[in-house]
Amino acid sequence: MKSETADAVLEARHLRHSYGARRVLDDLSLRVGAGEIYALLGGNGAGKSTTLNIFLGFVRPGSGSASVCGIDPSTAPDEARAALAYVPESVALYDHLSAYENIDYFLHLAGANRHRTSVIDPALDDVGLVASARGQRVGGFSKGMRQKVAIALALARNVPVLLLDEPTSGLDPRATAEFNDLLEAARKRGIATLMATHDLLSAAAVADRIGFLREGHLDEEVAANGGARFDVDALFRRYSERRESRTA
Repeated sequence: MKSETADAVLEARHLRHSYGARRVLDDLSLRVGAGEIYALLGGNGAGKSTTLNIFLGFVRPGSGSASVCGIDPSTAPDEARAALAYVPESVALYDHLSAYENIDYFLHLAGANRHRTSVIDPALDDVGLVASARGQRVGGFSKGMRQKVAIALALARNVPVLLLDEPTSGLDPRATAEFNDLLEAARKRGIATLMATHDLLSAAAVADRIGFLREGHLDEEVAANGGARFDVDALFRRYSERRESRTA
Protein backbone atom coordinates (compact mmCIF):
# COMPACT_ATOMS: atom_id res chain seq x y z
CA MET A 1 0.00 0.00 0.00
CA LYS A 2 2.97 2.34 0.38
CA SER A 3 3.95 4.82 -2.30
CA GLU A 4 7.26 4.37 -4.04
CA THR A 5 7.82 8.15 -3.77
CA ALA A 6 8.30 8.94 -0.10
CA ASP A 7 8.30 12.75 -0.42
CA ALA A 8 4.89 12.91 -2.17
CA VAL A 9 2.16 13.24 0.45
CA LEU A 10 -0.50 13.08 -2.26
CA GLU A 11 0.17 11.33 -5.57
CA ALA A 12 -1.72 10.24 -8.69
CA ARG A 13 0.01 7.97 -11.19
CA HIS A 14 -1.33 7.56 -14.73
CA LEU A 15 -4.96 7.68 -13.67
CA ARG A 16 -7.55 6.73 -16.26
CA HIS A 17 -11.26 6.50 -15.64
CA SER A 18 -14.43 6.37 -17.70
CA TYR A 19 -18.14 6.56 -17.01
CA GLY A 20 -19.54 4.28 -19.67
CA ALA A 21 -18.17 5.44 -23.02
CA ARG A 22 -17.12 8.84 -21.66
CA ARG A 23 -13.50 9.07 -20.54
CA VAL A 24 -13.10 11.59 -17.71
CA LEU A 25 -9.45 10.97 -16.76
CA ASP A 26 -6.77 10.28 -19.33
CA ASP A 27 -3.30 9.42 -17.96
CA LEU A 28 -3.40 11.98 -15.13
CA SER A 29 -0.31 12.17 -12.94
CA LEU A 30 0.42 14.73 -10.21
CA ARG A 31 2.25 14.98 -6.90
CA VAL A 32 1.78 17.30 -3.91
CA GLY A 33 4.37 17.62 -1.15
CA ALA A 34 4.10 18.68 2.49
CA GLY A 35 3.32 22.37 2.87
CA GLU A 36 2.56 22.72 -0.84
CA ILE A 37 -0.60 24.12 -2.45
CA TYR A 38 -1.50 22.63 -5.82
CA ALA A 39 -4.36 24.09 -7.88
CA LEU A 40 -5.98 21.74 -10.38
CA LEU A 41 -7.54 24.17 -12.83
CA GLY A 42 -10.23 23.21 -15.31
CA GLY A 43 -13.79 23.85 -16.43
CA ASN A 44 -16.88 21.77 -15.78
CA GLY A 45 -16.39 18.17 -16.88
CA ALA A 46 -12.59 18.40 -16.97
CA GLY A 47 -12.20 15.61 -14.39
CA LYS A 48 -11.48 17.61 -11.24
CA SER A 49 -14.18 16.10 -9.03
CA THR A 50 -13.40 12.57 -10.20
CA THR A 51 -9.77 13.12 -9.20
CA LEU A 52 -10.81 14.19 -5.70
CA ASN A 53 -13.20 11.25 -5.40
CA ILE A 54 -10.39 8.84 -6.27
CA PHE A 55 -8.24 10.27 -3.47
CA LEU A 56 -11.25 10.00 -1.13
CA GLY A 57 -11.73 6.36 -2.08
CA PHE A 58 -15.23 6.93 -3.47
CA VAL A 59 -14.17 6.07 -7.04
CA ARG A 60 -11.85 3.23 -8.04
CA PRO A 61 -9.84 4.25 -11.12
CA GLY A 62 -10.08 2.20 -14.29
CA SER A 63 -6.28 2.07 -14.34
CA GLY A 64 -3.37 3.78 -12.65
CA SER A 65 -3.18 4.40 -8.92
CA ALA A 66 -3.41 7.08 -6.23
CA SER A 67 -1.96 7.41 -2.76
CA VAL A 68 -2.59 9.51 0.34
CA CYS A 69 0.45 9.45 2.62
CA GLY A 70 1.44 6.23 0.90
CA ILE A 71 -2.00 4.65 1.39
CA ASP A 72 -4.00 3.44 -1.60
CA PRO A 73 -7.56 4.76 -1.12
CA SER A 74 -8.92 2.05 -3.45
CA THR A 75 -7.85 -0.72 -1.09
CA ALA A 76 -7.84 1.11 2.27
CA PRO A 77 -10.36 3.97 1.99
CA ASP A 78 -10.97 4.43 5.72
CA GLU A 79 -7.25 4.64 6.42
CA ALA A 80 -6.75 7.14 3.59
CA ARG A 81 -9.67 9.33 4.72
CA ALA A 82 -8.29 9.40 8.26
CA ALA A 83 -5.22 11.16 6.86
CA LEU A 84 -7.11 13.94 5.07
CA ALA A 85 -9.76 16.61 5.40
CA TYR A 86 -12.19 17.30 2.57
CA VAL A 87 -13.97 20.62 2.14
CA PRO A 88 -16.68 20.44 -0.56
CA GLU A 89 -18.12 23.42 -2.41
CA SER A 90 -20.99 23.52 0.11
CA VAL A 91 -19.41 23.01 3.54
CA ALA A 92 -21.28 20.33 5.51
CA LEU A 93 -21.72 21.36 9.16
CA TYR A 94 -24.52 20.95 11.68
CA ASP A 95 -26.41 24.23 11.45
CA HIS A 96 -27.97 23.94 14.91
CA LEU A 97 -24.54 23.60 16.56
CA SER A 98 -22.00 26.32 17.22
CA ALA A 99 -18.53 26.44 15.69
CA TYR A 100 -17.13 25.06 18.95
CA GLU A 101 -19.72 22.28 19.09
CA ASN A 102 -19.21 21.24 15.46
CA ILE A 103 -15.45 20.95 15.88
CA ASP A 104 -15.77 19.19 19.22
CA TYR A 105 -18.24 16.67 17.76
CA PHE A 106 -16.14 15.84 14.69
CA LEU A 107 -12.99 15.53 16.79
CA HIS A 108 -14.90 13.12 19.04
CA LEU A 109 -15.86 11.01 16.02
CA ALA A 110 -12.21 10.97 14.92
CA GLY A 111 -11.03 9.99 18.39
CA ALA A 112 -8.81 13.09 18.46
CA ASN A 113 -7.84 15.48 21.25
CA ARG A 114 -10.80 17.84 21.89
CA HIS A 115 -9.25 20.19 24.45
CA ARG A 116 -10.66 23.66 23.76
CA THR A 117 -7.78 25.75 25.07
CA SER A 118 -4.87 23.77 23.61
CA VAL A 119 -6.44 22.40 20.41
CA ILE A 120 -9.68 24.05 19.24
CA ASP A 121 -9.00 27.70 20.07
CA PRO A 122 -5.50 27.71 18.49
CA ALA A 123 -6.97 26.23 15.29
CA LEU A 124 -9.72 28.87 15.21
CA ASP A 125 -7.10 31.54 15.89
CA ASP A 126 -5.09 30.33 12.89
CA VAL A 127 -8.07 30.62 10.53
CA GLY A 128 -9.13 34.00 11.92
CA LEU A 129 -12.62 33.18 13.23
CA VAL A 130 -13.33 35.90 15.79
CA ALA A 131 -13.97 34.80 19.36
CA SER A 132 -17.46 36.32 19.41
CA ALA A 133 -18.59 34.00 16.58
CA ARG A 134 -17.27 30.74 18.00
CA GLY A 135 -20.23 30.10 20.27
CA GLN A 136 -22.83 31.03 17.64
CA ARG A 137 -24.81 28.54 15.56
CA VAL A 138 -23.18 28.03 12.17
CA GLY A 139 -26.57 28.10 10.43
CA GLY A 140 -26.19 31.89 10.35
CA PHE A 141 -22.62 31.80 9.01
CA SER A 142 -21.58 32.91 5.54
CA LYS A 143 -19.81 30.44 3.24
CA GLY A 144 -16.48 32.05 4.13
CA MET A 145 -17.10 31.62 7.87
CA ARG A 146 -18.19 28.01 7.37
CA GLN A 147 -14.94 27.38 5.49
CA LYS A 148 -13.03 28.78 8.44
CA VAL A 149 -14.71 26.26 10.73
CA ALA A 150 -14.02 23.38 8.32
CA ILE A 151 -10.35 24.25 7.91
CA ALA A 152 -9.98 24.84 11.65
CA LEU A 153 -11.27 21.29 12.09
CA ALA A 154 -8.57 20.05 9.71
CA LEU A 155 -5.92 21.92 11.69
CA ALA A 156 -7.29 20.58 14.99
CA ARG A 157 -7.24 17.01 13.63
CA ASN A 158 -3.64 17.62 12.53
CA VAL A 159 -4.19 15.84 9.20
CA PRO A 160 -1.42 16.04 6.59
CA VAL A 161 -3.70 16.46 3.52
CA LEU A 162 -6.44 18.95 2.60
CA LEU A 163 -8.72 18.46 -0.42
CA LEU A 164 -10.84 21.39 -1.62
CA ASP A 165 -13.57 21.38 -4.26
CA GLU A 166 -14.34 24.78 -5.86
CA PRO A 167 -13.54 26.58 -2.58
CA THR A 168 -13.92 30.16 -3.90
CA SER A 169 -17.19 29.61 -5.77
CA GLY A 170 -19.72 32.22 -4.60
CA LEU A 171 -17.20 34.20 -2.54
CA ASP A 172 -16.79 37.95 -2.96
CA PRO A 173 -13.24 39.37 -3.39
CA ARG A 174 -12.79 40.04 0.33
CA ALA A 175 -13.94 36.54 1.31
CA THR A 176 -11.67 35.07 -1.38
CA ALA A 177 -8.69 36.95 0.07
CA GLU A 178 -9.59 35.65 3.53
CA PHE A 179 -9.84 32.12 2.14
CA ASN A 180 -6.34 32.46 0.68
CA ASP A 181 -5.17 33.37 4.19
CA LEU A 182 -6.71 30.10 5.42
CA LEU A 183 -4.56 28.18 2.99
CA GLU A 184 -1.49 30.00 4.25
CA ALA A 185 -2.37 28.77 7.75
CA ALA A 186 -2.54 25.22 6.39
CA ARG A 187 0.77 25.70 4.57
CA LYS A 188 2.46 26.79 7.80
CA ARG A 189 1.24 23.57 9.42
CA GLY A 190 2.93 21.56 6.63
CA ILE A 191 -0.36 20.41 5.13
CA ALA A 192 -0.37 19.29 1.49
CA THR A 193 -3.32 21.02 -0.21
CA LEU A 194 -4.99 20.04 -3.49
CA MET A 195 -7.67 22.47 -4.66
CA ALA A 196 -9.89 21.72 -7.65
CA THR A 197 -11.01 25.04 -9.08
CA HIS A 198 -11.96 27.06 -12.13
CA ASP A 199 -10.90 30.32 -10.39
CA LEU A 200 -7.63 31.28 -12.05
CA LEU A 201 -7.06 34.45 -10.01
CA SER A 202 -7.43 32.69 -6.67
CA ALA A 203 -5.19 29.85 -7.84
CA ALA A 204 -2.51 32.29 -8.98
CA ALA A 205 -2.67 34.16 -5.67
CA VAL A 206 -1.96 31.21 -3.42
CA ALA A 207 -0.82 28.09 -5.31
CA ASP A 208 2.75 26.87 -5.60
CA ARG A 209 1.87 24.97 -8.79
CA ILE A 210 -1.07 25.08 -11.16
CA GLY A 211 -2.05 22.13 -13.36
CA PHE A 212 -4.23 22.80 -16.42
CA LEU A 213 -6.68 19.92 -16.71
CA ARG A 214 -8.48 19.47 -20.04
CA GLU A 215 -10.71 16.50 -20.82
CA GLY A 216 -9.06 14.49 -18.06
CA HIS A 217 -5.51 15.12 -19.23
CA LEU A 218 -2.98 17.41 -17.56
CA ASP A 219 -2.01 19.67 -20.46
CA GLU A 220 0.56 21.71 -18.58
CA GLU A 221 1.89 22.32 -15.08
CA VAL A 222 3.25 25.74 -14.12
CA ALA A 223 5.23 26.56 -10.97
CA ALA A 224 5.26 29.89 -9.14
CA ASN A 225 8.37 31.95 -9.72
CA GLY A 226 9.42 32.66 -6.14
CA GLY A 227 8.34 36.06 -4.81
CA ALA A 228 7.07 37.08 -8.24
CA ARG A 229 4.42 34.32 -8.09
CA PHE A 230 2.64 33.89 -11.44
CA ASP A 231 2.27 36.05 -14.51
CA VAL A 232 -1.52 36.23 -14.33
CA ASP A 233 -1.94 37.65 -17.83
CA ALA A 234 0.09 34.82 -19.34
CA LEU A 235 -1.83 32.24 -17.31
CA PHE A 236 -5.15 33.71 -18.42
CA ARG A 237 -4.12 33.49 -22.07
CA ARG A 238 -3.08 29.85 -21.62
CA TYR A 239 -6.29 28.97 -19.80
CA SER A 240 -8.46 30.74 -22.38
CA GLU A 241 -6.67 29.04 -25.28
CA ARG A 242 -7.24 25.64 -23.69
CA ARG A 243 -10.94 26.31 -23.09
CA GLU A 244 -11.36 27.55 -26.68
CA SER A 245 -9.54 24.55 -28.16
CA ARG A 246 -11.74 22.20 -26.16
CA THR A 247 -14.95 23.76 -27.50
CA ALA A 248 -13.73 24.31 -31.08
